Amino acid sequence: MEESIVNPTNSLQIVEFPHDGVKAYFTTAQATESTMHAVFDRVSAEMAARGAKIAFQYLFGGRQFYPQAVSAIKQLDWPLTLLHGDACSGSTITGTQFIAISGTELHPVMDGDRKVGNWYDTADARYCLLGDIRADDLTLGREQQARAVFEKMEALLKQADMEFTDIARTWIYLNNLLEWYDEFNVVRTQFFKERGTFEKMVPASTGIGAGSAAGEEMVCALWAVKPKNDQVKIFTVPSPLQCPAVDYKSSFARAVEVDQPGSRLLTISGTASIEPGGKTVHLDDTEKQIKLTMEVVHAILKSRDMDWADTCRAIAYFKDAEEAHLLEKYCLENNLPELPVAISHADVCRHDLLFEIELDAVKAN
Repeated sequence: MEESIVNPTNSLQIVEFPHDGVKAYFTTAQATESTMHAVFDRVSAEMAARGAKIAFQYLFGGRQFYPQAVSAIKQLDWPLTLLHGDACSGSTITGTQFIAISGTELHPVMDGDRKVGNWYDTADARYCLLGDIRADDLTLGREQQARAVFEKMEALLKQADMEFTDIARTWIYLNNLLEWYDEFNVVRTQFFKERGTFEKMVPASTGIGAGSAAGEEMVCALWAVKPKNDQVKIFTVPSPLQCPAVDYKSSFARAVEVDQPGSRLLTISGTASIEPGGKTVHLDDTEKQIKLTMEVVHAILKSRDMDWADTCRAIAYFKDAEEAHLLEKYCLENNLPELPVAISHADVCRHDLLFEIELDAVKAN
């Protein structure tokens, strides 16, 4: 594993994830409107030097940056998911993350003429990363768009000869989430029941309130893994400090681990200040919500013999962007290593939640 961290405001944070004869590179960078092209070019050059091709990118910023961002990457040929927060003016870019792959061929997944992801093979599994998945008909209502997105996820995975139940991780971004999160959960749970997800494995997930480029009600990304043999194992990981999310009718696992030759990857779902019974705690106190959330995430890491230093990527979601410095304050006060974390201004899934973080960690096995 490799980490390159100097000053996160003007440098890249790159973490290597070797697995089964190939390597993934998780890159986190800060960007502004004026530096966006330079950041894209630098990441592209860094990955080219490693013989890696970019397979996936998130960009957190306003809708007005989308044409510029797409123009900047068109010639570089990778899919982009651009998101901005519900409560945000969308006037700034806060950060970006990339996943690149070396050591194997990337096969494109197309939604019409749009590239929305890639799949690749290792000796023991097939992997697929998809992003910017949205309904075709934006005149549909919210719940109809959500259903359409799940159906499209399933159809796109068939291009990689994969099934819906091969999904290990989802990222779900809902426009004005606080107005319809309960209704969305009904749609998701029903679709999972129809596809046998509960009989196989409920994926890890992040569900967050963020707008998209064209104002879709729901935009989704996913990571799917299809083992070819018993050398690759995928399983859910419980949270020692929280109840299962399904206990309060939200169909996602707290975390999922993928064990393959060479390394283990633990992907932790979006996590917030929720006590073991499922209630929000530390109302109106972002510092205390951050503290509890980080303790919950750390307990999941420790349960799998991992620690903060094993983090390969993270995204922190703040309801109030002016409070983003409080995460840095917590990390400094608790002697955490510099985390490869992107910041997003977004609504969390309850009115009283002020902070959420998702985190992936990698450890050699």
